[in-house]
Amino acid sequence: MNKETNTASILKDILKAQKTSGELPPVEKWNPPLCENIEMQISKDGKWYFMNSLIGREKMVKLFSSVLRLDADGDYYLVTPVEKIKINVADKPFVIITYDKEIIDDQETFFFQTNVGDVVPLNLKHPLRVEFSKITEEPSPYLLVRKNLEGLISRNVFYQLVREAELDKETQELYLESAGEKFSLGKIE
Repeated sequence: MNKETNTASILKDILKAQKTSGELPPVEKWNPPLCENIEMQISKDGKWYFMNSLIGREKMVKLFSSVLRLDADGDYYLVTPVEKIKINVADKPFVIITYDKEIIDDQETFFFQTNVGDVVPLNLKHPLRVEFSKITEEPSPYLLVRKNLEGLISRNVFYQLVREAELDKETQELYLESAGEKFSLGKIE
C-alpha cells in the first residue's frame, strides 16, 4: 500500500530518529510503507535534488544521507520509522572528495572524506574497489562508506591515489597499502 506524505513529516521523523540513538538511525530495522508522491535524486557528482530542484543546504543533505538505505531490490531509499521514499541515484550516493594519511597502531592508514562529511578509513571493513568500463576502459573507483553504501572516489582524488600507489612488479598491479592491507587500483597495461 502506497502512502502520500509531506516533506515536513519526513524531516521531523529523521530528527526524532537521530535524537533517540545519537548515531546513525537504524534504518535497516525499519519497514515502513512506500511514499510515491516525492521525487528525489542524487547525481553522479553527489548533488541532491528534491522535485528537480537542487538541495543547496548542506545540513539538509547530511540529514537525508543519515537515513539512506540500499535494499535488496537494488534501489536506494530514504527511510524513517513511518515512511520510505525511493531515491534515484545516478552512480553511488556519496562522492569521496579528499583524503589524508595517518599512522595508526604503527601502520599507515588512508582516511577519506565524503561530500556529506563522513570520514572513512581504508581497511578491511571499508575496502576500495575499482571497476573498469568495458567500452572506454575508464576506471570507476569506489569505497565502502557504511553498511552497503559506497562512495565514488572523485577523479582528482583517484589520480592522487595513483601517484601514491606502489607497483607490484610481479602482477603489474598498482596498489595502496592501508591499515596493513593491500588494495588494488588496477593493472598497468
